[in-house]
Amino acid sequence: MRSLRSAAAVTVCALGVATAIAVPAMVDDGGDGDGKGGARQPHTVRTGSEAAAADSCRDPEASLRPSSASGPAIKRIKNREVNGHKLNKLIAGVDQNSYRWGYRDPATGDLTGFDIDLVHAIAEDIFGDPDAVIFRTIPTSQRIKALQQGKVDVVVRTMTINCDRIKDVAFSTAYFQAGQQVLVPDDSSITGYNKTLRGKKVCTAQGSTAEAELDKPDTGAEHLGAIKVKPVPNQLDCLVRLQLGQVDAVITDNALAAGQAAQDPSVKLVGSRFTDEFYGVAMNKNDDDLVRRVNKVLENYRQGGAGSPWMQAYQKWLAKDFSTAQENPTPPAPTYRD
Repeated sequence: MRSLRSAAAVTVCALGVATAIAVPAMVDDGGDGDGKGGARQPHTVRTGSEAAAADSCRDPEASLRPSSASGPAIKRIKNREVNGHKLNKLIAGVDQNSYRWGYRDPATGDLTGFDIDLVHAIAEDIFGDPDAVIFRTIPTSQRIKALQQGKVDVVVRTMTINCDRIKDVAFSTAYFQAGQQVLVPDDSSITGYNKTLRGKKVCTAQGSTAEAELDKPDTGAEHLGAIKVKPVPNQLDCLVRLQLGQVDAVITDNALAAGQAAQDPSVKLVGSRFTDEFYGVAMNKNDDDLVRRVNKVLENYRQGGAGSPWMQAYQKWLAKDFSTAQENPTPPAPTYRD
């Protein structure tokens, strides 16, 4: 154990109290913004059918065009009954341990954060009430299964859109950009995602994009000479292992790791972001009308420049935790399929 202070941090994490956990990555402006914090303009990817899009995977972020129409999925959600009574709630899979994204406010016990605000916006659009939500906290490894089994309607949980996942679930357009980075103890000799990881024990969350990166034969753990330990259910478990000295490094979204580094002086981010990833709202593959509805919500969420709901949420939850924040962060431009 590194120190008494680190031991205290481990205890806090083990109890699930959201005071030593996550925060976001920078949004890549890409030069296409309006310079005032507004959303970038959408573009279309002509990929044909959904199956073709999954097979070719030329642009996994391309989603269905927005619509406010109520199809089978929306009607199912609205008409859902429990014990003979209409539930009148959206069921959302979220995190409760990612500081600033989805975490419990220690003072109130309520779930709060950037992702939670987006869930409220979706609920308001469907039911006319932002609080018409049942939150179900799910680990990283169970996000896809929860959607496939119908346990939740949406997953809003810093979930990266990628080629593997679009085979199993549907995604909205992207609402945030992040990437993988390395988190290490403050006195570590590791300098980034490179050969300094040789012989070092590396932790990732099961089912995460970080795990996929480590499994790549040409660039992953084997190539670097790193030791990939058994993945854990939640990324927060990796932080606990790092604080206890059981692993030497954590590979995770910098959107999550930045908050851990900001709140715990015993850990730090090293190197640069070595992937570009986009977060999306995940849904069941059969729920096309729900995907379109969420994209309509996101379309409205991005509009309004500095006064947009997206920017207000960014300023409230994320901006102050960046030491190198961009002057004009913007949401990613939506990409649509024909």
